[in-house]
Amino acid sequence: MNSIYIKNASIVNEGRTFKGDVLIKEELISDIGSIDKSVVPDGARVINADGLLLLPGIIDDQVHFREPGLTHKGDILSESRAAVSGGVTSFMDMPNTVPQTISLDILNEKYKTGSENSLINYSFYIGGTNTNLKELLNTDPESVCGIKLFLGSSTGNMLVNDENTLKEIFSRSGLLIACHCEDEPTIKTNTEYYRQKYGEDIPMKFHPLIRNREACFITSSYAVRLAREFNTRLHILHLSTADEMKLFDNELDLDEKRITGEVCVHHLWFEEADYERLGTLIKWNPSIKTKYDRDALIKGVNNNLIDIIATDHAPHTIEEKSNTYFKSPSGGPLIQHSLVVMMEMCRQGLFSIERIVEKMCHNPAILFRIKDRGFIREGYKADICLVNPNRSWTVSKDNLLYKCGWSPFEGTTFSSKVIKTIVNGTLVYDDGIINENFRGQRLMFYRK
Repeated sequence: MNSIYIKNASIVNEGRTFKGDVLIKEELISDIGSIDKSVVPDGARVINADGLLLLPGIIDDQVHFREPGLTHKGDILSESRAAVSGGVTSFMDMPNTVPQTISLDILNEKYKTGSENSLINYSFYIGGTNTNLKELLNTDPESVCGIKLFLGSSTGNMLVNDENTLKEIFSRSGLLIACHCEDEPTIKTNTEYYRQKYGEDIPMKFHPLIRNREACFITSSYAVRLAREFNTRLHILHLSTADEMKLFDNELDLDEKRITGEVCVHHLWFEEADYERLGTLIKWNPSIKTKYDRDALIKGVNNNLIDIIATDHAPHTIEEKSNTYFKSPSGGPLIQHSLVVMMEMCRQGLFSIERIVEKMCHNPAILFRIKDRGFIREGYKADICLVNPNRSWTVSKDNLLYKCGWSPFEGTTFSSKVIKTIVNGTLVYDDGIINENFRGQRLMFYRK
């Protein structure tokens, strides 16, 4: 029997931190607490976690691993390697690949690739278009994380802008609908204004004025109106503005909410002043906005208006990102560093460690109704990461695992470090050593 006995850890789980042990047998968590050594199987691997935090594995509900068709930027193997080194044990990947994941045949092929190449657990969204309603309605809600709708164009040009189609999707689909919300007419108007003023090489500081607060709120509020009209399960991705906080409710428990929201680490960490230093390296859609917006997002996490913290991990090559404004694609690599970024904000007093675990581990499992993951519970899958909260290190090209080979955090020193990551009861990341032979499992969901 494959067993791991973790002793003397500081376990962070379900709103509290306590000293204890965890016993893993095969794929599952067997015992938690002060474990009698007599129940530990002979030959079990023993990990002394004294001084370490033991967390559930991170579940990232929004990544772009670029496979198929864009594998010069990243692929499922390379980006899952980066993910597991950052304590991430499960991901949900977006459909704007080549070909786009907009049919069940393409979706099933992507799942096959995931089973062959992913070091961690995986799910894939099916993408909505103006013409693929039948495919969406035939998607199995228990084996697919959700439908992704681009209500605003971004990388991949999958804009869904036909109102009748949107109403059909919102009224008839039984899947969770995850939305990118930016108003296309507003962006086009703003783009033309700055293009006339500056030509093709618009300074990056104007990105949050082109893809501005109004563009986000117009479309987010429209999606919320549709969801309320049809009682749709709506999840709004990568919130970036203070205005959008008024669209959400913090009175209900998460499992009762029909409308939820996510924020990404870059919108919590960076603000518009950082464009001067980092330029296109922090060009995302939606854009990073003001300190006022950043502060409102931090508050939204802490007062439960925002339910999930994710990454929108979206690598491009450094050559692609080094172009002028219009030629530089939006997005960047984040998944290797998401947990240590949040740990740094914890050290700064902005979040508690319990809040981080809630938003990055527990809530994705609750919100997407993932079976038996996201918590340190007996009988659950043993998806676990161990973090040293007092081991500082500096991000450099030498320790990056992204296929694209760069990070907006290069030169940043973080105070904590992921030491080990266990996926389905197997030690896959061990302080720099990765078990390349392991493969994760397809996420399954309990839905009525």
